[in-house]
Amino acid sequence: MENVLTKEIKPNGVYTTSETQELLKISSSTLKRLLKNGILRANKVGGNYRILGKEILQMVSPKVEKNAIRSYLKLKDKVVNKINKW
Repeated sequence: MENVLTKEIKPNGVYTTSETQELLKISSSTLKRLLKNGILRANKVGGNYRILGKEILQMVSPKVEKNAIRSYLKLKDKVVNKINKW
């Protein structure tokens, strides 16, 4: 397995709980607490949690989330305008 500490967190990447722990440098109990309290969102796949990179980035840097929301809303406006022209 490639060392996750040398990789940047990719917003569309999917990370395991152990990879997330390494990236955030937290213990398994802290990660469980973050998941339980909804601070870090995850999906359960085959009995194991998978965490999207954007969720990790959001927790570490809310500014990244704001930029992503702004980009999404611009794209949404373009699509709505194009549909309305039909």
